[in-house]
Amino acid sequence: MQTNFTEAQLADPDVKRSNEILRKCVHCGFCTATCPTYTLLGDELDSPRGRIYLIKQMLEEGRPADKQTVKHVDRCLSCLACMTTCPSGVHYMHLVDHARAHIEATYKRPLAERALRTVLAKVLPNPTLFRLSLLGAKLGKPFQRILPGRLKAMVALTPKTIHPPAPWDEPQVFPAEGETKMRVALMTGCAQKVLDPSINESTIRLLTRHGAEVVVAKGAGCCGALTHHMGKVKDSHASAAANITSWMKEKRGDGLDAVVINASGCGTTIKDYGHMFRTDDAMAEDAATISEIARDVTEVLAELGLKEPSAPKLRVAYHAACSLQHGQKITIEPKALLKQAGFTVLEPKEGHLCCGSAGTYNLMQPEIAGQLKERKVANIEATKPDVIATGNIGCMTQIGSGTGVPVIHTAALLDWATGGPKPQGL
Repeated sequence: MQTNFTEAQLADPDVKRSNEILRKCVHCGFCTATCPTYTLLGDELDSPRGRIYLIKQMLEEGRPADKQTVKHVDRCLSCLACMTTCPSGVHYMHLVDHARAHIEATYKRPLAERALRTVLAKVLPNPTLFRLSLLGAKLGKPFQRILPGRLKAMVALTPKTIHPPAPWDEPQVFPAEGETKMRVALMTGCAQKVLDPSINESTIRLLTRHGAEVVVAKGAGCCGALTHHMGKVKDSHASAAANITSWMKEKRGDGLDAVVINASGCGTTIKDYGHMFRTDDAMAEDAATISEIARDVTEVLAELGLKEPSAPKLRVAYHAACSLQHGQKITIEPKALLKQAGFTVLEPKEGHLCCGSAGTYNLMQPEIAGQLKERKVANIEATKPDVIATGNIGCMTQIGSGTGVPVIHTAALLDWATGGPKPQGL
């Protein structure tokens, strides 16, 4: 794709990066075949190719974002299926992230939308505020049917149980069982430890049982993904910087072989810290180091090797979270581990399509997210599974709200299969 940025524009590192990405696009349209919003809506501007044109025009002209561009960029799930499909290697993630930051800086949204985005950006990354908000949402459950769209979507996703803070999420060290094969930091996160704290508990048991010493580092928290995808760069970088500082303190102290992530949406962002801080002289080297040692829990388990399993023979429908299969290109390890554990692994149709969760997408675009959820659930239920496995809390919440089949984290199933307790959801 031909671009026409000026030398002055290209002096901006973000514009320079976007220019590199745009020039790789050859207009082939392969991305449209795997884009969830184009599949549903059939609008070229709701495809990656259409959004690329809108973003290119906005950035080249150096103007504030307009209503049309905002509408179609907001509809993007950032599922990154287009990056898996693209034969030219267009790094759409960096391009759309830049566009969102530009929109946040130059476009004034309607008051109600600004208020919603501000609340989500402040509440979801903060476990205390998130718990309080869920208590309020639970009180609104009886009135769910009469609530307006976005509020209705929020209340609908409220879990039945609101968990108190879990002791295993506090800073501490969990020793390995037997020989210590590696030392890892577990990212305990923000929303996940409120919605389902047992995931971290299962992950710690699973890792220590297989020879990993697990540290929950003081000062680490939200990965920054939620605010990053809203274009709130200052907030997302503050969260990321806190994590980098915390984990590098551990690495320089007793050492770290890996930062383990059990929420794949977080993993995609943490593995991109090096890019996010590439122009920050004070943080660039440390950020790149953390990105290099960041691992999904299934990557670490595949390296350690799974112990002799003792799982019941269950039919497990594996849902590949977009952030795992498209963002991190992890497609083999989760399914291979589940098979090694003794489960019968089922792969539903249209596994490349997003379930509609996508961070805060199901709260801000509930209609499209709802259609994607129905499509995803129908494909999963067609396999007649006993349980659904996935590696991302957002997908678990979204899919779980549309089916009666238990949705269990992959790590929890592997923990059970290698000697841990039966997952609570079963």
